[in-house]
Formats: sequence, C-alpha cells, structure tokens
Amino acid sequence: MLKGQSKPMMLIPDTNLLVRLLTQDDPAQFEWAKAVFARESILIPTTIVLETEWVLRYAYKFDKLAIFTAFNMLFGLPNVTLSEPNRVRQAMEWSQAGLDFADSLHLAAVEQGQQFSTFDEKLLAKAKTVTNVWVSSPMDGIS
Repeated sequence: MLKGQSKPMMLIPDTNLLVRLLTQDDPAQFEWAKAVFARESILIPTTIVLETEWVLRYAYKFDKLAIFTAFNMLFGLPNVTLSEPNRVRQAMEWSQAGLDFADSLHLAAVEQGQQFSTFDEKLLAKAKTVTNVWVSSPMDGIS
C-alpha cells in the first residue's frame, strides 16, 4: 500500500494463492491463502482463471471435472467475484463439451457481429458443433 492511500476494497489474488487454496500442497501457504479468502473481498480476473486452470491441468494433472468442481466451489463463495463471470461460465460449459479451456475463453469473448479466426482445424470443427460463435479459417474463400 502506498503512503497516504486507504486499504483497497477488493483484493486480486495471484494464481499461486488460488493454486495453494485448491491443492493444499503447501500446508503453511494453504493456511495463509485460506485466511486471505476468509477475510477479504476477492476479485478474480479472467487471466488468473485461465492460468489457474492451466497450472492445475498441467502441473498437478487435475482433470476437467476436478478443476471445474473446485472452480464452482471457489466462485460460489459470497466474497468472491469474477471479473467476467458470464464469459468464464460459458467457457467452462464449452470446455466440458470438449473444447480446450483456453480456446473456450477466446470464443466466449466473441460478441454479436464478430468472428473468430484460427488455423486450428480441430478447433474449427469442434467449435461449430459446441458453440454458436462464428468461427472461420483465415484461408476460407481462398483457392
């Protein structure tokens, strides 16, 4: 906190606080993280959600069900707010239907009148069956 400033109204935790809270892999840091989440109003940006999902999946080998169960419990706490709750929940739904979570977050950012473009053929095919987002290849229409 800078001199002369009052305490901020909301705390934004780094990914490592969420990981400690959800994995309990370091008992001392888990207790600290638990205390922070018990006393503070928490705002979780979408970028932190994305990184946390990646860390839990790749470093801790959690499956989607375990990750999203933990996320639902965490995001359901009365003092926890997501910066983009609709986008995160949509991404979780699409991810459970077979899309990669990061791809789902990208697609969930697409608004009415916008189009998502990718070279990823698997994403192109799956997105068309799971989402209502206009997804195309940059090569569409090129012979």
